[in-house]
Amino acid sequence: MRKQLTVLILFAFVLFAAAQVSTASKGAASEKIQFRDVRSQTVEFMGYYKSITLTKEQEQIKQTALSSIPAPCCSRFSMATCCCPCNLAKSVWGLSNYLIAKKNYDTQRLKVAVLDWMNFTNKGGYTGDACFQGRCGEPFKNNGCGGMKEDSVSF
Repeated sequence: MRKQLTVLILFAFVLFAAAQVSTASKGAASEKIQFRDVRSQTVEFMGYYKSITLTKEQEQIKQTALSSIPAPCCSRFSMATCCCPCNLAKSVWGLSNYLIAKKNYDTQRLKVAVLDWMNFTNKGGYTGDACFQGRCGEPFKNNGCGGMKEDSVSF
């Protein structure tokens, strides 16, 4: 009887622990990213672009989500490829890497977060022609790409 009770208590503990982990995971996955500061977060996200490597499956999530979004600086291309690795594109790619690898975002949640980020970087919206108008070096807030060099981002 004592052995059965011990096994039952152990089993209950394992179920409780599993439920706690599941609840914590759901909380982290449902948490929405907050955009607070274009300057610091652009640099942070560009760092993720360089430091977070996605698995093949994760890369597919990124490609699917970003392929459906026109690049804000060159709308002839999708955000998945852009026309060049400008600072705006690198910030989006890094944000995507982070949200997929660290926060378990799926395609739809990633797409929403990327659109929110792009809106945050330029409240007036992007016309999709900055690269073709020679405005790559212009700040995000002026409908530009923020430049091409990571060490001199135009915000």
